[in-house]
Amino acid sequence: MSALIPLVSVADGQLLIPADEVTALLRRLASGWLHSVYEGETELDPGTALGLAGVLVELADQIDVECIAYMPMRSGDEDAPPP
Repeated sequence: MSALIPLVSVADGQLLIPADEVTALLRRLASGWLHSVYEGETELDPGTALGLAGVLVELADQIDVECIAYMPMRSGDEDAPPP
């Protein structure tokens, strides 16, 4: 499997990737663990795999929430609460 992930280079030489790519990766990894346990393709303890998958999904959700909160408000959103 190969994936094309857009990279952004910043002035100090660091590379950044879009948050939606990170959250998608976290969710795919969690899903893969659960699928492997369900299909009996791994020796992972089901409870441990479920717990680890839950942590990854919660982290992805937290990243999504923080990115949404960071987004500037669009003009015309009169009903939206102030930042």
